[in-house]
Amino acid sequence: MTMLHDDLIYEILSVVSEIPEGRVASYGQIARLIGRDNNARLVGKVLSMAEYYGRYPCHRVVNSAGRLAPSFSSQRKLLEKEGVVFKKNGCVDMKIFQWNEGMT
Repeated sequence: MTMLHDDLIYEILSVVSEIPEGRVASYGQIARLIGRDNNARLVGKVLSMAEYYGRYPCHRVVNSAGRLAPSFSSQRKLLEKEGVVFKKNGCVDMKIFQWNEGMT
């Protein structure tokens, strides 16, 4: 089990802060970017506490299928304001809106 400490929390939040407006990243994608491929759930846990560490665009993080966080009622509205379009099933179209870390 991975212990949460401030360095790890800020490492995750630093990646989240790089996601450009109108793009999304998956929990697993963020975990890979910090070298913790199997820690997507850890990323989710950190994002659930992000408000205690400052302002971060956590609404831009979805699961790998583009599904929104069930406990984040304003997430869809925030993404739509940035131009993100949803499929009929309510998920973000990851083929169109997923952030490619090499591009802004």
